[in-house]
Amino acid sequence: QMELEALRSIYEGDGCFRELSPVSFQYRIGENGDPKAFLIEVSWPETYPQTAPILSMDAFFNNTISSAIKQSILDKLMVEVEANLGTAMTYTLFEYAKDNKELFMENQPVNTVTSVSNSIAIGTPDGPASKKKDKKEQLSKTQKRKLADKT
Repeated sequence: QMELEALRSIYEGDGCFRELSPVSFQYRIGENGDPKAFLIEVSWPETYPQTAPILSMDAFFNNTISSAIKQSILDKLMVEVEANLGTAMTYTLFEYAKDNKELFMENQPVNTVTSVSNSIAIGTPDGPASKKKDKKEQLSKTQKRKLADKT
């Protein structure tokens, strides 16, 4: 109860923090529009803080992040959870994630869709060849599938 009140007062007015229920919280690490931003969800089981909170990155906001990166972030957060077991740790976890955002996301590619379309859209600047350039910008079914798989 005390941790809940503390979280409410600390994050009052913070657009990144969201209380889903009295035992479940979300925090967005990074600004809106930041390609390396991610969302952490923390839920408290009945025996919290003696047992670890449930950490999740399954929110739709995280769909652009590879599952390997998500698992890596969760693994690093679990190390922090083990170190703080028995104490109120939700604020600590959110701050730890904020402080280490760049480290967590260093292997996350930025704008994979843009880089793919840039490599495909290369054409010749000649006037008569403009029809060919238009054709090169259209993606084949295979290219579209690969693009969809990457995203």
